[in-house]
Amino acid sequence: MIFTDIAAASLRLLPPETAHQATIFALKAGLGPVVREAVDPVLRVNVAGLNLPNPIGLAAGFDKNAAVGAAMVQAGFGWAEAGTVTPLPQLGNPRPRLFRLAEDHAVINRMGFNNAGLKNFVGNFEKQKQRGGLLGANIGANKTSDDRIGDYVSGVKALWGLPDWFTINISSPNTPGLRELQSGDALEELLGRVMEARLNMAGDRPSPPFFLKLAPDMNEIQIAQICEAALQFGVDGLIVSNTTLDRPDTLQSANHSQTGGLSGRPLFEHSTQVLRIFSGYAHGKLALIGVGGISSGADAYVKIRAGANAVQLYTAMAFHGPSLVGRIKTELAALLRADGFANIADAVGKD
Repeated sequence: MIFTDIAAASLRLLPPETAHQATIFALKAGLGPVVREAVDPVLRVNVAGLNLPNPIGLAAGFDKNAAVGAAMVQAGFGWAEAGTVTPLPQLGNPRPRLFRLAEDHAVINRMGFNNAGLKNFVGNFEKQKQRGGLLGANIGANKTSDDRIGDYVSGVKALWGLPDWFTINISSPNTPGLRELQSGDALEELLGRVMEARLNMAGDRPSPPFFLKLAPDMNEIQIAQICEAALQFGVDGLIVSNTTLDRPDTLQSANHSQTGGLSGRPLFEHSTQVLRIFSGYAHGKLALIGVGGISSGADAYVKIRAGANAVQLYTAMAFHGPSLVGRIKTELAALLRADGFANIADAVGKD
């Protein structure tokens, strides 16, 4: 793992998107770390029917085309989410579109759902599932689509039977108008059509859980309405949160004024506060996945005590290397035991 951390540090000398592409290439070539360790029982958790060996998940955005999810599970993640995938291939926004804020341990991206499309994604996902591990699919809409909600339905139908869960991403700030699907009639139409597709595809068979991925940039009224709609339409959980358009005054990097979504350490406090509000309106009836600024076991523990049943991360790996996942698990297990908790579930929402 020391070698892979050194390799990760070397990649930071490259432009960020080039470094990311090199990482994916290395993982596809089998050069990623392989963690062989017994599962710590204190870290096991059931989230919306998913039996996770540990609650640390890989957030969408890293593995856009479902090429390396199994490798990331082998590296120590309890679960890995691929995507965001759109029905048609999409180039995304012009480069440069990914910016490191090294002084802030943060990243700004305006990628724009760049991906190779559903046909490619399905083929890759089938291969990844053969290697084992809990793998999910994050689906989105094409920028030029005439029926964006129809794009989500297409994603569900094309991928049915492959992912262990679906995530409906309606919170990227880099596809104009996409966040409008988070509220009002648009949200109800989205959930109605997607859940109808879920029912039709499942028939009498069990369905994988469906999560909604949401933005941190909303008020309490919007949060309450989303929870009400999610419960009404049978959504299983909420992923809180995606990147933010906010720019905290504390940012020090010269890249802080770039347009796009901010992720990483500066998002931690805000996304955690939003998570707490969601937890209050979910009433324990929706699984909550805490995302935003996690870079330690203590951070994961704060999210869990704020109401998260599990967590996801991505940005912190760019700064800390692949051994970060193991450190988070070790630290989190120690914190749980120090406070007398026998498992993750006992600590959820304690704050």
